[in-house]
Amino acid sequence: MESPYLSTVATTIQTAIAPVFLLAGLGAILNVMVGRLARIVDRARKLEQLHPSSTGPEHDRHVWELRLINRRISVINTAIFLCVSSALATCLVVALMFVSGLFSLHVGGIIAATFVVSMVLLMACLIYFLFEVRMSLGAIHVREELLELEKR
Repeated sequence: MESPYLSTVATTIQTAIAPVFLLAGLGAILNVMVGRLARIVDRARKLEQLHPSSTGPEHDRHVWELRLINRRISVINTAIFLCVSSALATCLVVALMFVSGLFSLHVGGIIAATFVVSMVLLMACLIYFLFEVRMSLGAIHVREELLELEKR
């Protein structure tokens, strides 16, 4: 005969599949953001090496880009923090589902609220990520003087 706890665990596992898939997605997003952070840091180190030997407009460009990089690091760090917080809230949802199922607790409202918090944190994470991507575009554009476009 099957234990009532075993059927409860099996049912809870089936119900917890969606938040577990969400965790996989959050891991992928986190991986992308950490990769961006690494590239930002690499660029900052390169500019820090070039900075002392640069002069004139080139020096000004390095200072401008270093300031932009400094802001980008802050923004991507915030996005990473929000993504990890969303993942932790999602883990809490799964844990609460199991505790609720095993001990017959009626905490559906708490589970729902925790899931909403996880989604709000994810949305904030994606907004910060989008903002950082938009900031990076400012440094990527080729300066007009290098394009040597004909003046009309």
